[in-house]
Amino acid sequence: MSEAPLKLLLIVPHPDDEVYGASGTLMDLLDEGHRCGLVTLTRGEAGRTLGLCDGPEELARMREAELRACLDVIGLKVHEQHEFPDKHLAEQPFGPLVEVARAAMRRHQPEVVLTFPPNGSNGHLDHVTTHRAVREAWESLPEDERPRLWYYASTTPPENEALRAAWLAPNIRRDVSHRVNRKLQAIACHRSQALSTVDFIRKFPERITEETFYEVRE
Repeated sequence: MSEAPLKLLLIVPHPDDEVYGASGTLMDLLDEGHRCGLVTLTRGEAGRTLGLCDGPEELARMREAELRACLDVIGLKVHEQHEFPDKHLAEQPFGPLVEVARAAMRRHQPEVVLTFPPNGSNGHLDHVTTHRAVREAWESLPEDERPRLWYYASTTPPENEALRAAWLAPNIRRDVSHRVNRKLQAIACHRSQALSTVDFIRKFPERITEETFYEVRE
């Protein structure tokens, strides 16, 4: 017997990209009995270490363990881990990235796919490249097989003028204030990326209790 289609499928480049902007939504959907999934394109080996480990391979192993702990808190069981090079997605052949996204959509048949917006939220080239790959994969599907397409979206326009020009204001808002304790616990699983957590909370404190998205409506 085949498994039921997913309600929501995230496709993101790094361990921790799933937690800041969508973990409360995932908890809600999972607790409602829906199936959700995550595709992580890299092992995060080029991220910050905070002196917790030595070298890219050790960091990758640490971040994989952190991600498993985070997903345990969220309750997410469906996860695909890929090994594209962290911070170098833009330099990779584009076709394999598109195919990973396309195959995940075909395999899991999600109602909604969530990824980064065109400007990558913060301009990170891995975020931007992931957006391009997911968008191309989505457009390659027959129209009647395409899931709904969501992007992370902040109510606060970017400070950087180039990023602000491509900013998409959210058209979906989800109150996840009732998930704050578990969401913070899930975020805290990514210990090696504590400075990213501090930066996120400093810049976007409102997104701890409200998760906001832009749905493509073409």
